[in-house]
Amino acid sequence: MTGEGPFEYGVDGPKVIVAGVDGSETSLHAGAYAWGLARRGGARLILVHVERIAALSTLTAGGAAVMREAGEAVAEDLRRELERAAERADVRYEFVTEQGDPFTVISRVADEARADAVIVGASAQAGHRLIGSVAVRLVRTGRWPVTVVP
Repeated sequence: MTGEGPFEYGVDGPKVIVAGVDGSETSLHAGAYAWGLARRGGARLILVHVERIAALSTLTAGGAAVMREAGEAVAEDLRRELERAAERADVRYEFVTEQGDPFTVISRVADEARADAVIVGASAQAGHRLIGSVAVRLVRTGRWPVTVVP
């Protein structure tokens, strides 16, 4: 350990941050929090937008197409906002969009990127109190520190 000083709490923050964003108010708060954390700490930020397949599979073909288009529109709006934010602050970021289960996709991306932190918005859906939200499932996984932003 020559040349290294003693470990100091609060000096080294996460170097790879994964944040889930779905366009909801709380996920936008989570994305903004993650952006600021990445900017201040010089971290790599991976923002993940997941379009839920289960919601699409229960609809008619026409309804599924409308839902898919809406999901793509949300993703495009998020992409534009990220580009604008990147003009104002130098943050290394990636924007990942996929279809699937948000918990599964965010977990896989965090594992593949060797994330030091995962940040998501709190769920506003009442049913999640019974079956568990994406945030609760991520916390229970216990592979990364998870921050849930209100």
